[in-house]
Amino acid sequence: MTEKLEEILVQLTQPDNAVIQQATAQLKQMFKDPAIIPALCAVMSGSQNPQIRQSAAVMLRLRVKKHWKKITPNDRESLKAVVLQAFMQETDHTVQHSLSQLCAVMVKHETPDRWPALLQLLNQSTNSSSPHDRQVGLLLLNKVVESNPEPFKAHYCQLLQLFSSVLQDHNNPTALYYCILTLTAITAYTGSEEMNQMRSIIPRLIAALKPLILKDQDQASEAMEVFIELMESEVSIIVPHVADIVRFCLEVGSDVSLSDSLRVKALSCITFLIKLKSKTVLKQKLLNPILQAIFPILTAAPPPGEQDPEDEEDDNVDGTDNDNPKHCAAQIIDTMALHMPPEKLFQQLMPFTQACFASENPYQKKGGLMCLAVLAEGCADHIRTKLLSSMLQTVCRHLSDSNQVVRSASLFALGQFSEHLQPEVSKYCAELMPLLLGYLSSLNEAKAGHITKAFYALENFMENLGSDIEPYLPTLMDTMLSALNNTENLKIKELAVSAIGAIANAAKELLVPYFSPVIESLKGFLTTTTEEMRSLQIQSLDTLSVLARTIGKDAISPLAAECVQLGLNLTDTIDDPDLRRCTYSLYSAVSTVSPDCLTPHLTAITTVMLLALKSNEGITAHLEEDKTFVLLDDDDDDDKEEEKDVDDFLEDEPETDVHDVAGFSVENAYIDEKEDACDALGEIAFNTGAVFQPFLKSSFQQVYEMRDFPHEDVRRAAFGAMGQICRAQHKVWKENPTEANHQALLKLLDVVLPCLVETVRTEPERQVVMGILEAMNNVIKTCKEEVFRNPSRLKEISHVIHDVLKKKTVCQDGEGDEADDEDQQAEYDAMLQEFAGEGIPLLASSVPADSFAPFLNDLLPLIMSKAKSSCTVADRSFSVGTIGEILEALVNVSGGQRLAGRLSNRLLPVLVAGVKDNDPEVRNNSVFGLGCLAQAAGPIVVSDYPMMLSVFSNLLAKESDLRVIDNLCAALCRMIMSNVDAVPLEQVVPALVAHLPLKEDMEENKTVFKCLSMLYTQSPTLIVKLMKPIIAASSHVLGNKNVSQENQKTLAMLVKELAQHHLPDFQAAVGSLPADQQAKLSAAISAL
Repeated sequence: MTEKLEEILVQLTQPDNAVIQQATAQLKQMFKDPAIIPALCAVMSGSQNPQIRQSAAVMLRLRVKKHWKKITPNDRESLKAVVLQAFMQETDHTVQHSLSQLCAVMVKHETPDRWPALLQLLNQSTNSSSPHDRQVGLLLLNKVVESNPEPFKAHYCQLLQLFSSVLQDHNNPTALYYCILTLTAITAYTGSEEMNQMRSIIPRLIAALKPLILKDQDQASEAMEVFIELMESEVSIIVPHVADIVRFCLEVGSDVSLSDSLRVKALSCITFLIKLKSKTVLKQKLLNPILQAIFPILTAAPPPGEQDPEDEEDDNVDGTDNDNPKHCAAQIIDTMALHMPPEKLFQQLMPFTQACFASENPYQKKGGLMCLAVLAEGCADHIRTKLLSSMLQTVCRHLSDSNQVVRSASLFALGQFSEHLQPEVSKYCAELMPLLLGYLSSLNEAKAGHITKAFYALENFMENLGSDIEPYLPTLMDTMLSALNNTENLKIKELAVSAIGAIANAAKELLVPYFSPVIESLKGFLTTTTEEMRSLQIQSLDTLSVLARTIGKDAISPLAAECVQLGLNLTDTIDDPDLRRCTYSLYSAVSTVSPDCLTPHLTAITTVMLLALKSNEGITAHLEEDKTFVLLDDDDDDDKEEEKDVDDFLEDEPETDVHDVAGFSVENAYIDEKEDACDALGEIAFNTGAVFQPFLKSSFQQVYEMRDFPHEDVRRAAFGAMGQICRAQHKVWKENPTEANHQALLKLLDVVLPCLVETVRTEPERQVVMGILEAMNNVIKTCKEEVFRNPSRLKEISHVIHDVLKKKTVCQDGEGDEADDEDQQAEYDAMLQEFAGEGIPLLASSVPADSFAPFLNDLLPLIMSKAKSSCTVADRSFSVGTIGEILEALVNVSGGQRLAGRLSNRLLPVLVAGVKDNDPEVRNNSVFGLGCLAQAAGPIVVSDYPMMLSVFSNLLAKESDLRVIDNLCAALCRMIMSNVDAVPLEQVVPALVAHLPLKEDMEENKTVFKCLSMLYTQSPTLIVKLMKPIIAASSHVLGNKNVSQENQKTLAMLVKELAQHHLPDFQAAVGSLPADQQAKLSAAISAL
């Protein structure tokens, strides 16, 4: 059989398809004979041809991998002996490689201790005096340990001693390579007993990488993964060596003679370190050395005659090309912005950017602009409050630079500013819109790549303008519609379609006059099926979703059913994850305006989305040699299995050296599809309500499965969808309050909430934790007391909020007990705490005050500590805002008044100090908080009224911020409604009415007019005396689309009362108004 097998294996290597097919059929027959294993062993050991020996080893491995249990104990023992024998006598490296992988698979089934001969061989070879034997021994060690790190735990101390000596053998780079890979494999499993050994190895590790770089840069790049692994698993090992690791990585990253991929690897180690240990980087004074090294990379000119990838013609603005050193340098600054206190970062960074802008070199200027652009997300508050004007001037100055590279970079920076520095950046509308529109006027002559960047900046800027976009609408829409109808260039059409979506986000109903031609164009794009139209179709679906959400029910409802059908037709005919993803967004947009249109199609829609979540398409497990080999455990059909082994072998790619499931890579389109499927399922479940019930369970199960998905965006979306499904079930129960519906809700909450609470503590990614906290807050807001039916839940949620505020969770760098620099932290770290803090008022409003009091006592000091004057504006605003919302929540819960009264002495000084703050938002929130304190504590704070009124009176005399004045009026009203006798009405009410109507905070109209109605019933003469200003104010509120119908109704009732009982005064007051306002008043009264 051995000879026959060798013959067949030789035939499989022939360049003749007919021969290969015949050999394959014969091989499949042979595989049904149990003697195949000894035959493969014989060929593996005895064939003269290394390629055939290797084929036999790979086939054996595939066989062992799936059929170990079927091999008799005797055959197993002889197999173990044969494999080691073959390994020791083998001289060909690729065959040794395959043999060591075969050993690795066998160790998976047999623990190392049940294979003493293997341990003995490893010991002998790795300690051999022959460099070649050591190298081969380390190859074998690497393969068996890498695929089974845990079973070798007992041998770690011995292994580390071995590594320590191998790492000094700089003349044997291949041995160094396998040694470092094995060290990487065990790092995650080491414990405290190996800690000291691990620490002492690091200097040798750094030294060993240098000769490896000289020998083989690809191997060195792979070996540098050890730093990432060390940082991820046991940071305390590397803290003493952080400075050395940083220096080494910067040297490699800066060395232009090395390959891009190796430099990128070195720089990404720095990015990773900053993300994980920004405090250590700052403490060890490494910020400046890092900046000094990366600025020359960021500002380097490309080789003569070439361009940076993002400046090439066909580049997409959101290009995810991170595989060059320049991108990595920008990414390092981006990561600093996200993970370091802005003051500390800017202090050291600004001299570098100033030097860039002082230079005449276009690549220096570009580097400076890229730096400003990537700071915008992480340091948004700092820039908005302190630097916006000067940074915008710098960017705008470079928009008219003579060099297109510089102009492109400033467009990118402007787009980033527009995305992250809202709302302040929109205030520069009058200066920026003409500049941006100027770019569009030359649409047809310009280069597509540059126009893409102009559109990127314009879209991000327009999207947040709101009704301020109105004066520009005619120009914008003429430009976009003419691009849709006249240009042949598909890329420009796609940009115009995308821009219409951004315009719709700002303009909302103002876009109705243009709706018809836009929809006709989109329908045209969506009904063709040619390949080159694909990205235009994807963009059209996106824009259609935006229109469905923004343009208003009247315009979109007649088309809703057609939109759903368009989506279903596309996914039926075209298999494309991006296209499917956009249809999910379209369905969820339609569910917000016309959920009934989805009902007939829910089966089809949910089927596609659940398939997307289940699918492994686009996810590649990095298997060792057999990349295309997928583990199938259907041992029930042996014949099929034997044939499968042969097929797997034939698809095998023996020369590729990828490690046994070294991780997963996922194509972005499939990640985006899963993320959007989660988002859409959650939203559709909530908006369609009872008709979604048949799909709720399967949707929940599939979304719940995604909570551990390798990609963070999918995890975040999954937690969001879990929250939405809880809210959907609550809505169904409220509409149909059966016991079954109630039990279904409680069961869901019992699964979801413990999962959310636990993941807040353990999830390493900050963005995911923010998403989870937001989901938890939404569930509490909707389901209120149902969340707390479980007696331990209040404690669990309060404690997890406490942990986030104390920085004790995994994603907060775990240094919660460090008191230094407490006032300075990265803005995103502060934002994470804000998400947690938002949960406190929600808890306060959902349970009786006495139950919550002990937890609130623990949480309040953490909130109040952020009100100190040394804290950032964002922190101070968050602190007093949260206090105000807690007090507002206590107004409506049992025992709330007692609790608010008990807290008043602690809270008054904080809120009064906030009223005197120099930031309007802090003043605004403090004024709101004082009003809520008066309302919540009632008579208990009457003795503080004179002081509070005096504070308000002083503020009113000098306040210029309209929102603060609005809130001041509302706070006075809350004081009056709570204790009317404690307020000198003759002085206060005229001052209050003089500041009506409210200009910005329209929500507070409810408080103000409720108070005036109450005063009218208690002291009508006072109100009648103020009839003229009250009626004048009313004429601005009635018919104002920014004021809710409910609030308008309260006011209209008061106006009607005044008209009925005090007609002469009323007519005199109305007579002094312009005609249109008189008409509004009479329309509102007659509508009652």
